[in-house]
Order: sequence, then structure tokens, then C-alpha cells
Amino acid sequence: MSINRQVREARISLHVYPNAPRNEIVGFTDGVLGVKVAAPPVKGQANRELVAFLSQLLGVGKSSLAIIRGHTSRNKLVAVSGFSQEEVLKRLLPG
Repeated sequence: MSINRQVREARISLHVYPNAPRNEIVGFTDGVLGVKVAAPPVKGQANRELVAFLSQLLGVGKSSLAIIRGHTSRNKLVAVSGFSQEEVLKRLLPG
């Protein structure tokens, strides 16, 4: 017996600004979401802060998010399980 479930997964391109005064979304330009995080880019601290911040904004657990590409770069590709790209952007972007 085979079970085939279609898993929805949004992939969002991000540009991360570490060492910010606070966590915030700063805009969406050319298909890239700008995110400021209040953690230094040292030993994965900014990545952990990014995942915690996004999970809080989206109302999902941290395990629903994964950094696919860019672990050591400011440019990242993040996967969000259970959402379409439109749903993620609607939750993250004001108005």
C-alpha cells in the first residue's frame, strides 16, 4: 500500500541584516524579502533568531521552517512547510 500526500512548501528568498536593533521585516523587492534580526552572524545565532522570528510571525513551529541555502550568507532560501508562497507573503507583509 502506498500513500501519496502532496506536501505544500513555500520557498522564500531572503536578504538578512544581522545585528539590527530589533527583529523586523523591512520590505519585499525583486522577489526577495528583507529581514532584520537582532542577533550577530556568529555560530549560527542570526540563523536561529531568523527561524524563531519567522515562526512567530507565521504562527508555526520552528520545525516547519528550514534554511535550504545560505547558511553562511546574508542571502538565504527558506522553506516553509504547509503553506503556499502566497500565504506566507500575505502573513509576512503588511497591508
